[in-house]
Amino acid sequence: MGVTNAVKAGAGPSVRIEAAGAAPGGLLDALGVAAVVLDREGRIALWSPQAEELLGYSAREALGRQAARLLVSEQHVELVLRLFDEVMGSGEAWAGVFPVRHKNGGARLLEFRNMRLEDDRGHQYALGLAAEESVVRQVERDLALSVRLVDQSPIGLAVMDTELRYIAVNPALERLNGLPAAEHLGRFVGEVLTFLDVGAVEAAMRRVLATGEPLLDQYTVGRLPADPGSERAWSVSTYRLEDRGGQVLGLATSVVDVTDRHRAAAEAERARHRLTVIADASARIGTTLDLEQTAHELAVVAVPELADFAAVDVLDAALEGRNDQRSGGAAVFRALAVATAYPTFATEAADPPGDLVRYDADRLIAQCVRTGRPVVVPRVQERHLARIARDSRAAGLLARAGAHSYMAVPLIARGEVLGAVDLIRARNPLPFQPDDVALACELASRAAVCIDNARWYQRQRTTALALQRSLLPQAPPRVRGLDIACRYQPAGTVSEIGGDWYDVLPLASGNTALVVGDVMGSGINAAAAMGRLRTATQTLAGLDLAPDQVLRHLDRITTELDPYIATCVYAVHEPDASRCHLAVAGHLPPVLVRAGLPPELLDLPAGAPLGVGGVPFRTTTVDMRPGDRLLLYTDGLVETREDDIDTRLAELLSLLGDAAHEDIEATCERLLTTLRRTGDHDDVALLVARARP
Repeated sequence: MGVTNAVKAGAGPSVRIEAAGAAPGGLLDALGVAAVVLDREGRIALWSPQAEELLGYSAREALGRQAARLLVSEQHVELVLRLFDEVMGSGEAWAGVFPVRHKNGGARLLEFRNMRLEDDRGHQYALGLAAEESVVRQVERDLALSVRLVDQSPIGLAVMDTELRYIAVNPALERLNGLPAAEHLGRFVGEVLTFLDVGAVEAAMRRVLATGEPLLDQYTVGRLPADPGSERAWSVSTYRLEDRGGQVLGLATSVVDVTDRHRAAAEAERARHRLTVIADASARIGTTLDLEQTAHELAVVAVPELADFAAVDVLDAALEGRNDQRSGGAAVFRALAVATAYPTFATEAADPPGDLVRYDADRLIAQCVRTGRPVVVPRVQERHLARIARDSRAAGLLARAGAHSYMAVPLIARGEVLGAVDLIRARNPLPFQPDDVALACELASRAAVCIDNARWYQRQRTTALALQRSLLPQAPPRVRGLDIACRYQPAGTVSEIGGDWYDVLPLASGNTALVVGDVMGSGINAAAAMGRLRTATQTLAGLDLAPDQVLRHLDRITTELDPYIATCVYAVHEPDASRCHLAVAGHLPPVLVRAGLPPELLDLPAGAPLGVGGVPFRTTTVDMRPGDRLLLYTDGLVETREDDIDTRLAELLSLLGDAAHEDIEATCERLLTTLRRTGDHDDVALLVARARP
């Protein structure tokens, strides 16, 4: 018949020709399509292997025989012959389902496609293509189901060829990518997914093509060109497509929009991060009761966690105990701390720590403390800078610094607005969000309590110091036969200010009483008790009593000051006799430094502290010639929480030995500078007396 297959060069788009030996497995193989060719008389001229498999007749048994007689039951022969004549006469194809007789005598329903053929000599033939009807129906159902599933699936699905060109997409993927199917089909992945890291996406797909190992649930985040302001997330799985023979056809991808899950996870992560920041702030803010240090700790925590620049300011009225920040007028602040994430002009725009600054009612920070609510400007414009900065120069500096987002958060403790925290973003490109405001308010709330504690501590400490200093002599009087140097140094915290005192009392006899005492306890009450004992000591000294008698009376007075007890050393210097009479009530021993000899701790009867009651005291007399020095001190000079007291007393004697020829004022400074440490938890009273002719 001269039937040939050919592909003409240049006749349309390029066509890929599969190898002749390709393994079966395509759709036609699945259908088992049989081909039968009849000549003009209805005899079988060609019989395919699929026809033999489908109907049981071999080519030898079928070729040359009348098809109608071989394959059709008697009752259908006339119908078949009429249909054959119609196809051969008109050339119109016929399709339908028809029962065909199997070699074993049974009948099979076959799906037919019949058409007329003509060779180059003008001879006509009839071609019949047939497949088992049940198989065709099953394939049709599977195909229809697949199409419906793909079209109606909420999961985005795509098929790509081996060159990574789209050859099919479903409606869900059109929606997910924000592009219609027409803008997918025939285009490479890199041309469509421009909103993702295309290089990484293509590299991953080529690995799947090369290895056959699928990539499952790959998390991808991006912004669609149609909605650049909203971040979205997708879960993508990629599989290699192969036919039944293992030939690679391309790739299939499934895409699920997981933006809600992504946002929930991001929110959970932000919440965990906020808790971490708050926990860190709780540990870092309020480490001391120093107001400036506490404010600095808050500013440092806020930068760069929340902002590129932070300033902490406290209302001057709050520092002074007034509560007039809600009056509606201007607000006067004391700048306490400034912190920046990097060198910036915003530092020059800030109020220098320690300065008092007035802000009019229209300024945002004044509005913040007046209302007690955060003030947020997500996107700062030029008109906002004038309400943020203290003056036009500062506004210009903030503009140069690139300030683009601003927030002021009130510092509120125990229902009182104490001040505000100013936060500015410049390099951080994101504007302040509600989450940032919530975190800033939480930090400010915790810090405000610490600042309030520091504020009250500072006020109480100032009050206690003022009371204590008012109860101490301002300068020792000039007395016969002695040069006197005295010092008082408070403790590091307000809770331990109070009980130490010294006194120099000229007596009517021409002698001089020297007193150093320490009320056990702390705070304003201890300072008040100290004042009462000092007054009593002055009164008793005026009676010119012996030291042990003075201590006996003081013991009775202290007993009435329950729950306080005190230690004391009382000495009376007789310049004419060059001697000194001393009595001790539970106090550390005085030090006597004789000219040319090493310093010594005087071995005196220790006695009991004042307030114990009923314990006798004894007076001891020592020589004190011109040039000799007597040191009276409280335990705050030598006692520490780490060192043994004997070690510290030895250090005291060593320092006094080195200072044998030193001015007594310089000796006081040397002792305090060397023996006292930063943050010592006890105050100290110190008295040095040098005998002169």
